[in-house]
Amino acid sequence: MEKKIRRYDLDWLRVIVFGLLIFYHVGMFFVPWGWHIKNNEIVDWIRWPMLFLNQWRLPILFVISGMGTRYALSSRNLWQFNLERHKRLAIPLLFGMICIIPPQVYFERLANGEFVGSFAEFFITKSFVGVYPEGNISWHHLWFLPYLLLFSVVLSPVLVRLKKKTSRFKNWVDKKIKTPFGLYVFIIPLYLTEAFLEPFFPVTHALIGDWFTIFNYLILFFYGYILISVGKQFWESIDRIKKKTLVIGILAFCTQLTIWIIRKDNVYIHFTEALVKVINLWSWILVIFGYGAKFLNKKSDLLSYCNRAVYPFYILHQTITITIGYYLMNLDWEFIPKFLTLTIGTFLGSWMLYHFIILRIPLLHPLFGLKKEYSKEANFASVVK
Repeated sequence: MEKKIRRYDLDWLRVIVFGLLIFYHVGMFFVPWGWHIKNNEIVDWIRWPMLFLNQWRLPILFVISGMGTRYALSSRNLWQFNLERHKRLAIPLLFGMICIIPPQVYFERLANGEFVGSFAEFFITKSFVGVYPEGNISWHHLWFLPYLLLFSVVLSPVLVRLKKKTSRFKNWVDKKIKTPFGLYVFIIPLYLTEAFLEPFFPVTHALIGDWFTIFNYLILFFYGYILISVGKQFWESIDRIKKKTLVIGILAFCTQLTIWIIRKDNVYIHFTEALVKVINLWSWILVIFGYGAKFLNKKSDLLSYCNRAVYPFYILHQTITITIGYYLMNLDWEFIPKFLTLTIGTFLGSWMLYHFIILRIPLLHPLFGLKKEYSKEANFASVVK
């Protein structure tokens, strides 16, 4: 008999990490890297905090998604789970590609001088012609959804089998994480993908041919599932080493910064950087879980509201950011006013659409991945013996 223990810290971490995504995409408006639209003045220093976030922000989301999958499978059979995944992921993805993403492409085409005219004209004549970037059909920031759907469906038969109490692999993980720094054994597959796949398959988020991204995040998704399955041993282990992993994370990121700054392209630097990168990202994931479990595992009405709102916010936010950004990009403003306008405008616009429209129209709920009513299932849980 499985006993379900609700983990409010995982709910909080999910909300916080998706909240950071809004700040990250606002930052993309200013950094030198390519994005859909750019400010008229690049702000070079902002790349450093964004590079720090970028190391662990998406990896921890896939780990948390794997943990949530363990909970979902504890109360569903294989068929029920896959049906629920399609409802919660495929429907919002399709809706987003039809209704949410076209304005982003429209403003990008306007900014680049590739289209002149109203959005209505663009939507009718151009939105569904060709695949982005040459064409206009895209899932843009919603790429997370097809990847998560793929992982859920492909791995579900394996995950159902691992759910059995007699799983040898689960027992091996249980023993391993009880050893000092045993959790660091999980960097080995991450290192292999980083060292041997990443150079040949750059990240595209296009799914087709995006082999490094697929295997890297698939591994992290699987880690989330298996680590939450061992229950209290996992939480006890990260509690024991959280201070040490914080030190390791700081040292690893400083080392990574040094490698970036003195950049030399040779095989030794590549393999060293790959090792430092996976140590860095895994350390920060453990740090965040460790301190999250200590300080965030508390129920609150605010958490209930935010946990339900986070999915619609994720779907909506980038369209709002790009829309506001288009009208700000050529203004003669300093960085701070533009950054604050974009950030506040994105949060406020997402909240107004969610609170005053989406919540009040039940027909919209499945389009934004919302269940019919808020229930205990909206909270992640670990499943322990």
